[in-house]
Amino acid sequence: MKVDAIIWDYDGTLVNSVPKNLDVTKQILSVVAPRLTGEHLPNSLKSEFVYRTANHQAKNWQDLYVSYFGMTETEMLEAGKLWTEYQLKNSTPVELFPLIRQTIDQIGVPQGICSQNSSENINRALKKNNLSHKFSSIVGYDDIPHNEQKPSGFGGIKCLEQLLDTITEKSILYIGDHEMDVEFARNLKERLSDNSTVVSIVVKYSGADTTSWIHKPDFEISSPPELLHIINT
Repeated sequence: MKVDAIIWDYDGTLVNSVPKNLDVTKQILSVVAPRLTGEHLPNSLKSEFVYRTANHQAKNWQDLYVSYFGMTETEMLEAGKLWTEYQLKNSTPVELFPLIRQTIDQIGVPQGICSQNSSENINRALKKNNLSHKFSSIVGYDDIPHNEQKPSGFGGIKCLEQLLDTITEKSILYIGDHEMDVEFARNLKERLSDNSTVVSIVVKYSGADTTSWIHKPDFEISSPPELLHIINT
């Protein structure tokens, strides 16, 4: 397969950030919606398993906060403003998924990350794992206008413009773990020229189940090395 660049999601795709994101969410909840703490803690925040399940079922982080955690629209927006600050203050370890490093090291085309996490937080994790040199563009939540967050393709265009000299007539892979990531890939294609392609790949090793998804990916992989097979086919 001809591939000019690869864009990765971050949470649930490159790293298992569930323990940290769960802890950060609880801390933010205590600030913006203390009524949802203690004995009133939402069921979706009571374990890593239920949090991960809710995250995969929600349309996006806004839907997760409102529909699954019970926040009001106002509380959700306030929580979004605090996300980067609390991510950077939180010391809960974030680990790469098994075989991610080995897979990334074998990829020879430009790679970037487009995520709803903080770009500074992502850069810290990459530096810790000695992977910063493999990613030429990091686009996070705080780099994108509120109305252009995923699944809008805005962040993907910004990422590609930092990865490539030109973004016309290119073949792009986008790798994520959520139905929203598939929508993102489709929306990114719509913003590119007619002669460009965007192939969506969903990783299943963090718990994604595409059975009930309306938006289906082009490929599904159960381990990172399967990506190399797709690239080399």
